Amino acid sequence: MRLSKRGEYGMRAMILLANQKAESDIHFMQIKEIAQREQIPSKFLEQILLTLKNAGLVNSKMGVNGGYYLSKPANEITLGQVFRVLDGPLAPIRCVSQMAYEPCGCPDEESCGLRLVMLDVRNAISDILDNTNLEQVAQRVENVRNKQPSLNPLNSDF
Repeated sequence: MRLSKRGEYGMRAMILLANQKAESDIHFMQIKEIAQREQIPSKFLEQILLTLKNAGLVNSKMGVNGGYYLSKPANEITLGQVFRVLDGPLAPIRCVSQMAYEPCGCPDEESCGLRLVMLDVRNAISDILDNTNLEQVAQRVENVRNKQPSLNPLNSDF
C-alpha cells in the first residue's frame, strides 16, 4: 500500500469538497478553485476528478455556476473507498489482498510469517480508512482550525 500523488491529491480534493458541503447544501467547486486552494496541477486534478466521477463519488454540473460536488453525503464516503478508486488495493502484498489476491511464491501460504504480519498491516490500514468518512475528516479540520480537541474515536494524532 502506497498513497500516490494521485491518491493524495484526490483525497485532498474530496476533503475540500466535504468541507464545502458542510457549509451549504450543495456547493459547486470548479477545478480551477480546487487546484488553487490545494495547490494541485489543474490537468492532473481534472483526470483525478473524472476517475472519482466515474466511480460515483462526485458529480459535476456544467456551466458558469457549475463545478464538482460530492455525489452523496460526506458521512457516506469513506477514505477507504477513495483510496481504492485512485490507488487500488490496500494490501502491502498481493497474497493478503481482498480485491486483488494473487498467490505468493512461499512454500506454505497459510503459515507464512511474512503473510501473517502483512495481513495484520492490511487489516489495521483497512480498519482506519474504512471507518473514517469525509465528514469526520472535515470536522477534524474544523476542530484544528478552531483549536478544539479532536473527536476522533481512534485518537490518532499523527
